Amino acid sequence: MKIIHTSDWHLGHSLKGFDRHYEHQCFLDWLLVQLREQDVDALLATGDIFDNANPSAAAQKQLYRFLKAAREAAPHLRVVMIAGNHDSPGRLEAPSPLLDLFDTTVVGQTGRNGAGEIDLESLIVPLHDREGLRRAWCLAVPFLRPGDLPRVETDGDTYLAGVDALYRDALQQVLLKRQAGEAILAMGHCHLDGSAVSADSERRIVVGGLEALSVAMFDKHIAYAALGHLHLPQSVGGRHWVRYSGSPLPLSFSEIEYPHQVVVLELEGEAVKYIDSLRVPRAVDLLRIPTRPTPLPEVLAQLEQWTAAEPELPEERWPYLEVRVLFDAPEPGARVAIEAALAGKALRLAAIDVSYARVQRAANEGAGSLQGDLSRLQPEDLLQRHYQNQYGSALPEELLQAFQTLLLETGDEA
Repeated sequence: MKIIHTSDWHLGHSLKGFDRHYEHQCFLDWLLVQLREQDVDALLATGDIFDNANPSAAAQKQLYRFLKAAREAAPHLRVVMIAGNHDSPGRLEAPSPLLDLFDTTVVGQTGRNGAGEIDLESLIVPLHDREGLRRAWCLAVPFLRPGDLPRVETDGDTYLAGVDALYRDALQQVLLKRQAGEAILAMGHCHLDGSAVSADSERRIVVGGLEALSVAMFDKHIAYAALGHLHLPQSVGGRHWVRYSGSPLPLSFSEIEYPHQVVVLELEGEAVKYIDSLRVPRAVDLLRIPTRPTPLPEVLAQLEQWTAAEPELPEERWPYLEVRVLFDAPEPGARVAIEAALAGKALRLAAIDVSYARVQRAANEGAGSLQGDLSRLQPEDLLQRHYQNQYGSALPEELLQAFQTLLLETGDEA
């Protein structure tokens, strides 16, 4: 049985105000080709299907058109999707009665039975091959909020204990059901301890005081753990079968170098025969010019010399640009100068990353004792200290006057 694991599509995402519908469509069209060429039996999508809990109509249409096309491309295909922390569990599950017709199972949240206990059966999905024979069981566990978990008495963190208990209880249910030769897969949308994070674009998951869960919660009976939330493809804890597939496209400039991909695996009986990856082609480039923050005159020179690798690109394929500038002090005319240097070039200015050459004073005056001085400092003093530390020079008189005017207008002056 052959499976593709993918995650963190973030349909509806925009990069600094630029809509990315075109890029997502390129990815989904490419994925359809892989489903056919790789002769895939099941597709696992591990959360953050949408970029936010209230996705646009266009983003929702994009998803459902893909599922329809996937069914047409591979009539035997089984799709299992779970909600991530960006998704609305209820909104994602709402079309389930219709999606069932396409052999698509969506799990947005844990349910409870009449006794108030976790409905484990709603998290357990059997996977059949194209002949209709059951080959595997999938623990389809979405992003877990405290209310989704069983109550566990523990001296440690109740959230971690609840997550561990839920996976353990669901696994026990499957072990009672499965026959010899049937593999067990687990899905999850979480942050595991020891994994690498993209700070710019991954929303922190902090529940119960914990930032990360233990990889040990994936029992030895689990042949493969398909994970979502982290955008960098990686295995965790030295276990090659516990994997984040990563996002299919970079969601911030910090992810330019990520090897965006989907994971392909094949099951043989109760074990994984092999695990491989397929690189996702990048439909639109993300550029940083220069690669490191540089003084404005040098930046402008580089921008003026830039020429497109493909001169006749349609606008939807123009690269996104982040300009990285190093200042000694604020320069109000910088954006205008940068935009002038880019005039007529096939680039979309998405961001200007500003850094300052900070002058470290010998004694770092006041830095160590600022907290104790707060009660004696006036707002103007705080602003002047911050400006000095940030830019290495004295606060300009016109800025100080403007700040004092604001204090007067807001009634904050003593």
